[in-house]
Amino acid sequence: MPATAFRSFVLWISSLSRISNFGFRVSAVAAVLCLVGGCGASSGYSNASLFPTDIQSVYLEMFDSRSFRRGIEFALSDALAKRIEVDTPYKIVSNRDQADSVMSGQIVNAGESILTIERDLGRALEKQAILTAVVNWKNLKDGRLMINSRTVTAAASFSEFQGQDFTYASTVAANKLAQSIVRLMENPW
Repeated sequence: MPATAFRSFVLWISSLSRISNFGFRVSAVAAVLCLVGGCGASSGYSNASLFPTDIQSVYLEMFDSRSFRRGIEFALSDALAKRIEVDTPYKIVSNRDQADSVMSGQIVNAGESILTIERDLGRALEKQAILTAVVNWKNLKDGRLMINSRTVTAAASFSEFQGQDFTYASTVAANKLAQSIVRLMENPW
C-alpha cells in the first residue's frame, strides 16, 4: 500500500472514531494495527493441545524417597495420578507394557522450616513443609525423555495451634507438587 493511501486510510479511521462510540474506536485501532503489523502472521492463539499428542497413557511408578519421613511418596504418587487423570488427556494404566510413557521420580527432600515465632516464649507459631522431587517422563514409543531429571519444589504452611501437623502440610504440598509436575508435562511454548 503506498504511503499516501495508508495516510488517507488512517485519517478516515480517525474521523470515524471521533463521531462514533468507544467500541468502534477499538475496532478501528485493531484494523490499523492489522494493516501495519500483519494480522495473519502470528495471532498468539492456537487450538493445538497443550500436551504432546503422541501419548495416550502413562504408567506412573511409585516415587522413591530419600527422606527419613515415610508415607510422603504415597501421597505424592496418589496426588499425581489423580492430577494427570483430571488435567491432561492421558489415562493412568497399571501395566507398564500397555503404556505409551512412564513417569518416575524421587523425593529428594521433605523438610520443615519455621515461619513465625512467638515473641515471649520463642516457640514456633507457624511452620512450613517443603517437598522437593526430581521427575522423569519417558516416551516408550521412541525412547525420548520428555522430562529429564527436572527438580520441582512445593511448600505448605501449618500451625499446631490450629490442630495441623507436618502430615497435613506434606499432603497439601504433595498436591501442589503434583500440579507443578503436570505443568511440566505441557508442550513448551
